[in-house]
Amino acid sequence: MTQKERMLAGELYRADDPELSADAARAAAWMARYNGAAGAGAEDRHAMLVEGLGQAGAGAVVRSPFHCDYGYNIHLGERVFLNFGCVILDVVRVEIGAGTQIGPGVQILTADHPRDPALRAEGWEFGRPIRIGANVWIGGGALILPGVSIGDDAIIGAGSVVTRDVAAGATVMGNPARPARG
Repeated sequence: MTQKERMLAGELYRADDPELSADAARAAAWMARYNGAAGAGAEDRHAMLVEGLGQAGAGAVVRSPFHCDYGYNIHLGERVFLNFGCVILDVVRVEIGAGTQIGPGVQILTADHPRDPALRAEGWEFGRPIRIGANVWIGGGALILPGVSIGDDAIIGAGSVVTRDVAAGATVMGNPARPARG
């Protein structure tokens, strides 16, 4: 298996692999163009999203600046909205459902590292996919950690650190994020 195949499978891999380095460089060039085109029309910006991401549904909007690792693992449904300054570390699949709204400064982090310090020192890492359902609202500055699934219609409070799955329709907040009390 190549390092890229290992990465996409969620296995330990080395990000300094030449193929992955080339993919990251392509993504960096795309982000520079995308972020530099903040004043372009909605149609042109959406076409750039389609070019740089795995999927960008009709009406998806990502406000600049936006940062990601590769782009091709990010799948946005129709009418998804990401506000200014979002970061998606997409070493594996990130799926964001239709109509979801994501506040400024949100970080969606699939990248993880071995707990064994010797493996970390050798440069190994892995990813765990993130799935965010439809019609979710994620408040500004929230962190979504590796492997988390968020159900449809959920609300994530601003500044929350989501370490565990969130049920459909639930409202969570805090660090770590916990169900809101009535």
